[in-house]
Amino acid sequence: MTHYKTLHLQHLLLLFLSFAIAIPKGQAQEYIISNVHVLDMDKKAFVKNHQIHVKNGKIIAVIPAGETPKKQEINIIDGNGAYAYPGLAEMHSHIPITETEDFSYVQDVMWLYLANGILNVRGMIGHPSHLELKKKIASGEITGPRIFAAGPSLNGNTVESPEMGEKMVRDQKKAGYDHLKLHPGLDMPRYVAIASTAKEVDIKFGGHVSLDVGLQNSLNYGYRSVEHMDGYIEAMIEDKSRLDPQVAGPFSMLLVKEADMSKLPELLQLTLDRKAWIAPTLTLFERFFGYIPADEFRLEPDMKYMPGVQVQQWVNQKKLLENQGVLKEENVKPYLEFRKNLLKTLFDGGVPIILSSDSPQVFNVPGFSIHNEIKSMHEAGIPPFEILKAGSSNVAKYFEMEGQFGSIQKGASADFVLISGNPLTDLSQLKNIQGVMVRGKWIEKEKLDKELKRIEEKNIRK
Repeated sequence: MTHYKTLHLQHLLLLFLSFAIAIPKGQAQEYIISNVHVLDMDKKAFVKNHQIHVKNGKIIAVIPAGETPKKQEINIIDGNGAYAYPGLAEMHSHIPITETEDFSYVQDVMWLYLANGILNVRGMIGHPSHLELKKKIASGEITGPRIFAAGPSLNGNTVESPEMGEKMVRDQKKAGYDHLKLHPGLDMPRYVAIASTAKEVDIKFGGHVSLDVGLQNSLNYGYRSVEHMDGYIEAMIEDKSRLDPQVAGPFSMLLVKEADMSKLPELLQLTLDRKAWIAPTLTLFERFFGYIPADEFRLEPDMKYMPGVQVQQWVNQKKLLENQGVLKEENVKPYLEFRKNLLKTLFDGGVPIILSSDSPQVFNVPGFSIHNEIKSMHEAGIPPFEILKAGSSNVAKYFEMEGQFGSIQKGASADFVLISGNPLTDLSQLKNIQGVMVRGKWIEKEKLDKELKRIEEKNIRK
């Protein structure tokens, strides 16, 4: 193994930008990431001029500069004044599936996440191949973020009876899924069977809010996360007959002006009391259900990383709503403003948030969409530190794994991202990635750029 002890600053910088380290299976790597400013989650600030000691996939110490251990066999990487933070998460992903042994497209998506600083991904529409993906990432066969996999959808079509709902929950728990994903169409008997069994076998559940169940019942029976902030408008509509999708539109967006906002404080308190979390996915609604035309989104630079057939499907999905007249600006703008105000109200009230954009989904390219989500959250009034928290320590807390990841501290998994500038003063710095540490594996900027270029060339429109 090469030793890096007495290198000039120029050589250290070159090493940082271009040195690739491959970790052979079974061989531990030890690093000192020197000359970095480290985000302290307790202090809500960066501590200046520190170094991070990593060994066997764990953080051994976070220590001030100048206290480098006098030890052989340590790879020293000069951060050159970079800012180190615990990385981001995509807590609402539709991880691609495969019915074969070919994980190449899935692996591309994993690289898109890593190249954007996303180190934790919660899949929210499950498939057995996601369990295999977790194994391949854990073994090092595939490089990717930590995966939390929800099982196949539980909805009005897949759950034919309460008994079937109970069985599906038990089967998904036994199979090794981390979460249950609920979609619309459930009635109370089927929902209660799912919720009661989930509590019994100890598996978290959440998702959309079925109309026949409603937000209050969803929360009272143990929803862990409310996806898309679903159900809040419906809970504030007095005349429930108006909730017919043909009248209300997607996610009841056409009824936003009819919502009785005096009901919101009670709903907020119930969300707090039941310890539920919010997965906002603001960018999904701005792009899929927003009034900006599909033809504008299809030309965005991020689309070059997606297969052409996928982008065309997204165009078709959005244009269907455009052609129906649903996505007129006068319809959509009040709804988008309501969503931002709702998020800020819930946040101010103390409801915890998990960073989520819903990707890959209509015009939400994996990894890149999280940065769109961050921009929208900030516009809604969420402070930069709280946004970073939503994508790091909040994720660990959500899964009851505090201290194991989501923070740069002794004993935690060695998961962090180095960026050029301070994201607490400029959130756009989150895009200026200089390298990522993924469970003790260092991936430098050059490797991330190389993978992005490979994916772009793979998807060149011919």
